[in-house]
Amino acid sequence: MQEEPALYDYLPSIDRPKISWPGGARIAVWVAPNIEHYEYDPPANPLRTATPRPSPDLTWLTLRDYGNRAAVWRMMEVMDRYEVRGSVSLNVGVCDHYPEIIEACVKRDWELFSHGVYNTRYLYGMDADQQRALIADARDTIFKASGQHLSGWLSPALSNNVDTLDLLAEAGVLYTADLMHDDQPLPVKVRSDKKFISVPYSLEINDYTCLVQKRLTPRRYTEIIKDQFDQLYEEGADNPSVLCIPLHPWLIGLPHRLREFDETLRYITGHDKVWMATGREIAQWYMSHHYDDVASAIAARKD
Repeated sequence: MQEEPALYDYLPSIDRPKISWPGGARIAVWVAPNIEHYEYDPPANPLRTATPRPSPDLTWLTLRDYGNRAAVWRMMEVMDRYEVRGSVSLNVGVCDHYPEIIEACVKRDWELFSHGVYNTRYLYGMDADQQRALIADARDTIFKASGQHLSGWLSPALSNNVDTLDLLAEAGVLYTADLMHDDQPLPVKVRSDKKFISVPYSLEINDYTCLVQKRLTPRRYTEIIKDQFDQLYEEGADNPSVLCIPLHPWLIGLPHRLREFDETLRYITGHDKVWMATGREIAQWYMSHHYDDVASAIAARKD
């Protein structure tokens, strides 16, 4: 039986140092559009097929391509309306295939973090050296396209393995969105002495989770995000946390869903004491203001 990797220590939410956000905000909200590229005929992975039907699956591919041709621009327009910046979970191949999208993100001061190279190539089965090369490729491509340093990571299709987090920390990445274990950022245990954290990704309110996997209506999807926000906002009067809104342009940017997305951002930005941040800003603030206190509390529980 394989030993558990022990990626993080148990520190219950009722027994940890309280955190704060800039300006006394009760909640940090980050919007994470997944801007992706699917290859026409991707290399086979022994552990996962890239499309539901035999490749090339033109329906699957062109629906996602709709996101990069039409839907992403609608999504950006709504986010501009409420002055919400995105933290782009980016297949870095988009930098080559759709440079206009990258230019638009950089112009808006959006964060670019890595979602692998293509969403049809997974980390499953990769050894450490292969992952190092992938991380370096993502880091170099993002810097060349935007001048930004790579701060965050979401594995393509969440296909991380036991080495991934160690290698990300080794490369100087600050945070991962691959771990779904809490509503606050938390230290992650890695082999190096570098500080590395998780930033909540809120997978349960991902538009793909709600609209595709659970087949919810757009209205119900909006209600779920509002309910998530309301609960965390209430709790944030005592101990703030994080709400992530993960998006896919090919889903949220469809004409019949756009009004609901607009309503979601209107509702959230209509509250005071809300820090509309990027993943990088959340990670940097937590590293500077809370990491050491939380790490000390974890160590004290072991004594």
